[in-house]
This record gives sequence, C-alpha cells and structure tokens, in this order.
Amino acid sequence: MSTATPLPGKNVRGSRTGRPVMALLDLLGRRGTLRLLWELRDGHPQSFRLLRASADGISPSVLNTRLKELREARMVERAEGGYILTAQALDLVRHLKPLNRWAEAWAAEPDL
Repeated sequence: MSTATPLPGKNVRGSRTGRPVMALLDLLGRRGTLRLLWELRDGHPQSFRLLRASADGISPSVLNTRLKELREARMVERAEGGYILTAQALDLVRHLKPLNRWAEAWAAEPDL
C-alpha cells in the first residue's frame, strides 16, 4: 500500500484509475483524517498542540503525517494561530454533516 498522499489522477488504495472519489475515500479512510477535518470544521485556526488534544491525543507522528497529506491535498493550510481548513475542505465538511445527522439517528434507534 502506498503512503503517498492520495490525489486525483494517481494510483490510490483500491483503484489504479485515479478517479477523484477513490482518492478522496483513500484520504478520508486514513487514521485520524476525518477527525482532524471535523475538529477544524468551525473555521478557527488550531495549533498543533490543540489539535492533538482535541483529536484524543493522536500521536505526534500521525498528526504530522495527516496534516502534511491534507496540506498536499489542498484541504488544510497554515494560518496565524495554527491550521485551518481551506474553502474546498469546508465545503467537504458541509457535505459530511448530513452523514453525521444520519449516524446520530441510526445510533438513537432502540434496537442497536
């Protein structure tokens, strides 16, 4: 399995076609990626230390790797005060919010 940042047009986990959706799913499926996007969803910069604490103490090496990948994918950028989502990533998070609502309703079902 490749450790390179999954990007459209390149071979990614599960696909040699480089289709954008496959690159996105590979990136989002990496440990800690969704959590970091979720923690940055409010649009306020967060320092490395704050991100690490809010992401349940993710290891510094994993956090460094994920931030590097997210910067290469143009989803996170450095800002005064830390890291912030790009406009493109904020749009992605907006698309993930209905999935979160669905998951909350699913979890509230009495048979689970």
